[in-house]
Amino acid sequence: MIDESSKRLDKWLWSARIYKTRTLAGDACRGGKVKIDDQAVKPSRELKIGDIIAVHFQQYTKTIQVKQLLKNRVSAKQLDEVYKDLTPAEEYEHMQLMREFNYERRDRGVGRPTKKERRSIVKLKGDKTDV
Repeated sequence: MIDESSKRLDKWLWSARIYKTRTLAGDACRGGKVKIDDQAVKPSRELKIGDIIAVHFQQYTKTIQVKQLLKNRVSAKQLDEVYKDLTPAEEYEHMQLMREFNYERRDRGVGRPTKKERRSIVKLKGDKTDV
């Protein structure tokens, strides 16, 4: 499970279950969403134990410290041995707050609400001025 030499960043992000596929991990690195020491890094960047990685997702940034270099993908139960989560609690609170306030979001491509749907939304919100 442990590889003593350095490891490619995209492979490690996939092995540590930060991203679902290695392709997604590589795309995130190329897109500037993964940073080490506040610098965007390439997927081929060699990772060492102790490196601190900042991974930007849509609504929050996850900060982790590498504890172990991996040879294979590990189970979710072993993640505490692989990296240390340094993400501040405020980031998780902000993410939860965004989920709660995002309840009336409409999927892209669905279009505008119909008159009946709009009235239902207004009724749920309790706003009597826009009926």
